[in-house]
Amino acid sequence: MLLVISPAKNLDYDSATPTTKHTKAALLERAEELMVDLKQLAPQDVSKLMNISDKLGSLNYDRFQQWQQPFTPANARQAVLAFKGDVYLGLDAYTFNNDDFAFAQQHLRILSGLYGLLKPLDLIQPYRLEMGTKFSNARGKDLYQFWGETITQELNKQLKKLGNPSLINLASGEYFKSVKVKQLNSTVITPMFKDWKNDQYKIISFFAKKARGRMSAYIIKNKLTAPEQLKDYDWDGYSYNEAMSSESEWVFTRRE
Repeated sequence: MLLVISPAKNLDYDSATPTTKHTKAALLERAEELMVDLKQLAPQDVSKLMNISDKLGSLNYDRFQQWQQPFTPANARQAVLAFKGDVYLGLDAYTFNNDDFAFAQQHLRILSGLYGLLKPLDLIQPYRLEMGTKFSNARGKDLYQFWGETITQELNKQLKKLGNPSLINLASGEYFKSVKVKQLNSTVITPMFKDWKNDQYKIISFFAKKARGRMSAYIIKNKLTAPEQLKDYDWDGYSYNEAMSSESEWVFTRRE
């Protein structure tokens, strides 16, 4: 299986990292092309573009100005350890051992508005640029047009290495929209997590995001390679709900 997850807006560049191993992002040169345009923005332009406060606009303006190659452990951090959000709370990569990181490098990818597609140990410098941002650039009106088929092509390269297995979509809709599903050399399975509330099963954002990270960790720590194995997922009280599932959407439900 190949898994894809979303990045996070919050970052952690302070905690001690559990590994010194790192790699270079495959699409770093394309990211630099995008950064050339981002560096032209004034702080107020950044705030307006991302619909964020002046304080956050200034912070991300500074990040853009400081962004430069080469990336080293002194000025960058491994992606899976840099992102800090609900998905990453569930993933808890700081508990990974060497075998976990090695498996994740082969089977986990992180979609990114700036970096396109990341392996867990790819070094990244601090940034904020959500995939849905309508940032006009030399390649189009937004980031979806900027990345075009590039992310899909990179996914197909990794799928080929793994023998074209299933792609497990644990990313948000905003980010997975950057993948051209019809061009993937793979079937796509999207796990959905629903909690019982007001007499029905509903997707509750915080719980669903954390569960996507938890399922990623479940796959990595148990070294799972076949989609059918996911139907045994039982962390945090979730269980596979066959009646609510379809061929491409696998629903996991819990009552509490």
